[in-house]
Amino acid sequence: MDAEERIQAASKFLLQSPPGEINDVLNGDEAARVPGADSEEEDDRFWDPRSRTSFRFDHIALEASEPEPIEPEEEAEPFRIALEIAALTYLSAHFHGGVTSVFSTQGNPHRFTIQVVANKYNPSNFWSGRWRSEYIVNLQERKLEGKILLNVHYYEQGNVQLSTTHAVSIELPPTISSSNASASASKILAVIESEESKYQASLNEAYQDMGDKTFKGLRRALPMTRAKLDWDRVLGYKIGAELTANKGAFGSS
Repeated sequence: MDAEERIQAASKFLLQSPPGEINDVLNGDEAARVPGADSEEEDDRFWDPRSRTSFRFDHIALEASEPEPIEPEEEAEPFRIALEIAALTYLSAHFHGGVTSVFSTQGNPHRFTIQVVANKYNPSNFWSGRWRSEYIVNLQERKLEGKILLNVHYYEQGNVQLSTTHAVSIELPPTISSSNASASASKILAVIESEESKYQASLNEAYQDMGDKTFKGLRRALPMTRAKLDWDRVLGYKIGAELTANKGAFGSS
């Protein structure tokens, strides 16, 4: 396996690492230390529209550096800010400790991206989880499109992971427009809240149904004898079975 193949393999391991456990995977992944695996410098720059700052980010040390001021898209900024305020309100109500950002699209003042990330780490109880959602708001086409990604890892006396994706495509109501930014932004987040609530309810129903029906159907209701086992007499069953098996041998002697 050459260096490029090792880098690709390491990248897959890192991308599939459970929430909050990427350093555990990284420390055990020798292929991640291949020289030249770092991306080009200019590709490591990100920007924060809230602080109007561009910065370089080190994904290993989790540190930002080399901040530079940036100018936002003037025409799109009022609606972007309205969306950001509505998103922060939604975040505080449903994702404590989560983060959100709203981005405008360069060259298109009617297209915005809303991103939400919320993590829960509980290593003392052997579980971790992450909620990620991203939505593209297109005011011209009156569409809301996006996806929800959910990852949960439970590893007490076992190793179980949930990884699921839910696609979203909704037509926005005609009352939403850039001319009424605050009210329109609140309506958009209300649509997102409704869709995410439905998705969470569907997950709860699916796992309730799985426990009540799917897994129950896999379990044998009774043993092969079609009779319940008396666990208080299980030792007697074993001795009786051994005596029966040896009966012929005793008789022949």
